[in-house]
Amino acid sequence: MSKSIPIQQIIKDQFPIPETLFTSYTKFGLNEIELMVIVHIYRFLYQNNYFPTPSELAANMTIEEKDCAKILRKLFQKNLLTIEQEQNENKQLSEVYSLDPLWEKLYNEDQIHTKEDEQLEGTLFILFEQEFGRPLSPFEIETINTWLDEDEISPSLIKAGLRESVLMGKLNFKYIDRILREWKRKGIHTVDQAREASKNFHNQQMNKGKQEPKKERDTSFYYNWLEGDD
Repeated sequence: MSKSIPIQQIIKDQFPIPETLFTSYTKFGLNEIELMVIVHIYRFLYQNNYFPTPSELAANMTIEEKDCAKILRKLFQKNLLTIEQEQNENKQLSEVYSLDPLWEKLYNEDQIHTKEDEQLEGTLFILFEQEFGRPLSPFEIETINTWLDEDEISPSLIKAGLRESVLMGKLNFKYIDRILREWKRKGIHTVDQAREASKNFHNQQMNKGKQEPKKERDTSFYYNWLEGDD
């Protein structure tokens, strides 16, 4: 009969890993091996080894030291890992790894949305061409660049404007521009804000309809896709 392991020994052998790290790492373009490098860095930090070498990190993994070094460089480039200097009580400086940039991105929803916008920006022109069924003209390309660079409208909100024009049956750049400028005028900068404004607008119009005769209204900034972005 096998001897049971004391629960105290199991508890002592634990270290906390944020669940969000396992559910969100792909949003930062990381794969499972890169995730494990982060976990091992975190393990060493937890054990007060603040600057483990690539050799130490790779020792308990199936990758070589040189591959681990490449992953570390990638984490630096993605601003998920930094090297900082700390001074001890003897005023001696030492280098330490910091995962603070990663934690900030994990728990800051705006940062996640920014990353999604960066990915979407690369495919935004393709989305427009797919909806219009033709290549975009130089003027249309310049218009999208103006929305992005000069008007500083997020790619996700531009995509929402494109979708609204499709749903309203008014697929043209003037109509999309009118939608986006109306949202900007009203201080709407995210898709969630646009959805909420749309919902409020719809409720107001429903209440008006009960009190006043039906009349024509401007629907340039109203869209009915509250179910979400499929």
